[in-house]
Amino acid sequence: MSYSTRADFSTIAGWIQPSARVLDLGCGDGNLLAYLRDSRGVVGYGIEIDDGGVLASIGNGINVIQSDLESGLAGFDDQSFDSVILSQTLQAMRHTEQIVMEMLRVGREAIVTFPNFGYWSHRLQVLRGRMPVSGNLPYQWYDTPNIHLCTVADFDEFCDERGFHVLERVVLRDARRVNIFPNLLGVLAIYRFRRG
Repeated sequence: MSYSTRADFSTIAGWIQPSARVLDLGCGDGNLLAYLRDSRGVVGYGIEIDDGGVLASIGNGINVIQSDLESGLAGFDDQSFDSVILSQTLQAMRHTEQIVMEMLRVGREAIVTFPNFGYWSHRLQVLRGRMPVSGNLPYQWYDTPNIHLCTVADFDEFCDERGFHVLERVVLRDARRVNIFPNLLGVLAIYRFRRG
């Protein structure tokens, strides 16, 4: 199987049990689910709205459903998946809290990854009066799909206020873990959590 992998894939795979049932929301080309299938033997589905992503997912051998995540996950029963993943899609959601609650309804655990808006380079660009543009935030302000950008500290507070139990949190920069000042020095945040 030929597919590209991102820095967050191996961390996510380490959190998934072999043969787990997984739902990948906003699965894009299906590369993450294909990676999990090949490395962990998972079974599951991807959900993607974009025609090109759906076709690429099918090409990767992924069971994919074309649907808009903003309409919810009503087609899935409670606790029907071991893990529900929202990888680098959270910031593009209009109804962030709603989708996270739906993830925790249909899955025993949720895994969320997002670009850290609190990264020092982003802060510096804002201080210079500009919206940040970087490898993880590659769009200009006028053509970005991102609606709700957040920092590591913001997501920590989001989970705490809702009583979510964060099982693991990894923050990366250049595919390496950032343990000191992750909100300032980390580029990509990866969270594994469940209801408290």
